[in-house]
Amino acid sequence: MTSPSTPRISTPAQLDWQDGQPTSIAFGDVYFSRDAGLDETRHVFLQHNQLAERFAALPQRGQFTIAETGFGTGLNFLCAWQCFEQHAPADARLHFVSAEKYPLTPQDLSRALALWPELAAQSNQLLRQYDMLTPGWHRLLLAGGRVSLTLMVGDVLDVLPQLDARVDAWFLDGFAPSKNPDMWQQPLFDQMARLSAPGATFATFTSAGAVRRGLTAAGFQVEKAPGHGQKRHISRGWLQTAAAMPWQAPWFARPPQRWRERSAIVVGGGVAGASTAHSLAVRGWQVTLIERMPRLASAASGNPQGVLYTKLSPHLTPLSRLVLSGYAYSLRTLRELLPEDGENWRACGVLQLAHEAKEGEKQQALAELGLPEAVMRKLDREQASELAGVALPSGGLFFPQGGWVHPPALVARLADHPNIAVRTSHTVLELEYDQNERHWLASDESGPLALASVVVLAGAAETAQFDATSHLPLKKIRGQVTSIAATPDSERLATVLCGEGYISPTRGGRHCLGATFKFDSDDLAVNDAEHAENLQMLAELAPQLHDGLTSGGRGALDGRAAFRCTSPDYLPLIGPAVARRDFAQCYAELARDASLQPQQPCPWVEGLYVNTAHGSRGLITAPLSGEILAALLEDEPTPLPAHLMQAIHPSRFLLRDLIRRKLDPAA
Repeated sequence: MTSPSTPRISTPAQLDWQDGQPTSIAFGDVYFSRDAGLDETRHVFLQHNQLAERFAALPQRGQFTIAETGFGTGLNFLCAWQCFEQHAPADARLHFVSAEKYPLTPQDLSRALALWPELAAQSNQLLRQYDMLTPGWHRLLLAGGRVSLTLMVGDVLDVLPQLDARVDAWFLDGFAPSKNPDMWQQPLFDQMARLSAPGATFATFTSAGAVRRGLTAAGFQVEKAPGHGQKRHISRGWLQTAAAMPWQAPWFARPPQRWRERSAIVVGGGVAGASTAHSLAVRGWQVTLIERMPRLASAASGNPQGVLYTKLSPHLTPLSRLVLSGYAYSLRTLRELLPEDGENWRACGVLQLAHEAKEGEKQQALAELGLPEAVMRKLDREQASELAGVALPSGGLFFPQGGWVHPPALVARLADHPNIAVRTSHTVLELEYDQNERHWLASDESGPLALASVVVLAGAAETAQFDATSHLPLKKIRGQVTSIAATPDSERLATVLCGEGYISPTRGGRHCLGATFKFDSDDLAVNDAEHAENLQMLAELAPQLHDGLTSGGRGALDGRAAFRCTSPDYLPLIGPAVARRDFAQCYAELARDASLQPQQPCPWVEGLYVNTAHGSRGLITAPLSGEILAALLEDEPTPLPAHLMQAIHPSRFLLRDLIRRKLDPAA
């Protein structure tokens, strides 16, 4: 897999509306037929991929994957979704993966889809979740999770090499080859062949000779078919010759799925564990969610207010790219699952202040990236103060979609599913795998707790307490938040303020502020010294607000402390587990020559996965983590590009240590 190049921000599509229909200014071409766009889509893409028949033939709990080379207005997706609902078994799932270099704004998309009232049932759901798209990949769950849409924002020739999927049908769509020659190239056709499942088909509106020859060269059988309306011919076909698969690092490959039934034990009842349980449950898995404390969300996920925090790097590092995808997914999840009532969450925006000169320079570089203003915009001091409702010492970056969340409410909602059995006040002390029965047994000091095909360890730093995961470099960091009663003046705070610390608008008449970072403490008792630290951070962030809240004495301060869990590179660990010694022995040759390409499969621990080290960004990265693990377990298209899947893979540290000769194969 290739790595991404220098960040390029895709600008929204520039449209010219002619007679009520959208035309691309950049390409000088229409998005769909002026006369009968819906009929043309059904003729070209649905009929000539035989979708109605193939959907009807799916087995129970079957799945079907469609990939598309240009999302445009989403018309092809909506037609395929409608056809799927009409013909597929009720428990089947549809995965639709689409590239788009210039995504439409929500307003333009709504205007375009209003032309097709026949698709209102589908388009209304899409529009509810569709927002201004940032660079990267975006996972949308529709039809109660039965339909997934993965939008890959970027040039199709950049994003397809990063895709991990087995595609059953291709919608080879995009502006005409004469208008958009950069897309219709041999690398596109070769990637189609790489990603195609056995028997994969394609259809496209064009019958251009160069396109047909390119597809043939990639291994597709190509034939002409009658076009629609005034167009004489289209092209259709199927993969005839399987593409030669490029070498893939086996330690980043998907483990073979040998589970006998859809059952899982998830250890850890925070946002990561509940998200994992939820993503599996909506796919029909029976999940036992085990939490050692008396209630879910009792550790780091138990704070009264958590911030949807989107601190980015102007270089769009892997962490920043993960944050952008996770941020958008978390917002969609909250909108779908929880009422925005000021008790569960509030999309009040997040204002990241330029509290020092270095931060100001970084923010200026971020502003020059060109992210949409609906996602991020730069404010001066006066603008920031007016927006926040309180006087501020500096301006900063405003994230209007962000806000605060009551994490226990999110966890409770995620875990509220008939396929999830919650067991609290139980600490998993032992995990045993039965090779013959192919199932895991989790036990505590009293005996067996649960039996399942798969185990996901999502218990923060406690994930490393088992033999197979003891090598994971997890670090506990104590954090204390402070709760302080609001005053009439502080009630005017209208947005979350962030700098070295943060303060949230009121929830239940109190502000939440924090949080401390203590690397060398095992004590979770709340203490006055860290309350003082939090108040000092507030004084530097918003002096006038601090003075108003603390004048006449601090009054009653409340708070709580918990351990965050992080990794050395501050990225989470999400994926399959492998034992340290087995990995070192299997790939010992890499210690001598890191350029080798071993062929032997990774010696995975059967059915064991981890989901941990989300640090202070759990509300951003943990909800998406459930989709990542479910995609791996169900052999679905992954919701992140390959380079990010590798960046969060639990084996990355073993690989680094082996190459640096820090891992002894004999140990």
